[in-house]
Amino acid sequence: MTALLKLDYLRKSYGERRLLDLGGLAIEAGQAYVVTGGNGAGKSTLLRILAGLEHADIAGMQFQGGSPAGATARQRIVYVHQHPYLFHTSVADNIAYGLKARGIGGAQRQRLVEEAIAWAGVGSLRLVPPGKLSGGEKQRVALARAKVLAPLLYLLDEPTANLDGEGRRQTIELVQKLAHDGAGVVIACHDREIIELPGMRHFHLDGGRLIQV
Repeated sequence: MTALLKLDYLRKSYGERRLLDLGGLAIEAGQAYVVTGGNGAGKSTLLRILAGLEHADIAGMQFQGGSPAGATARQRIVYVHQHPYLFHTSVADNIAYGLKARGIGGAQRQRLVEEAIAWAGVGSLRLVPPGKLSGGEKQRVALARAKVLAPLLYLLDEPTANLDGEGRRQTIELVQKLAHDGAGVVIACHDREIIELPGMRHFHLDGGRLIQV
């Protein structure tokens, strides 16, 4: 199977410290991966680098057979932060933000937002100010905001961290849906339930290297 994202090596250092030293990585479409590792191992840094949000020394990196530096790749890779920021507007406006930035308006934008709201099950939150949402509700809105952009690769940083039982369950269900919809999904987390999901490929980051578990 052709890799969605492939690189020959990735290295990231802070001064004298080599944080990441990967001798190759391939991510397939429709496949979910979980990356575990101790605090400070570089899990979040790895996701940010793959998202193009942080610099690293990279060789032979391709996205769909082309350069990830291109506009197409930037639009097809989405990073979701552990503590997603929501604007103080409305749930619908937050989900529509990326579409507005891409110049998608009118009926098409409204249709896509409504589909994302239904997908994430956040229709009952339409009138709730974003600042009043629970952690689980914010995470579901953030996933809907990512989903509406139809990326090919999702990079999720600790999506269930500090969530209660119900919020965690709902978030895990959405994470499962993403891979089932054909996208590649890379998750940095310690959540045993996510790690043990059927079909999940598990890598552990230790000493800057990814080890398949």
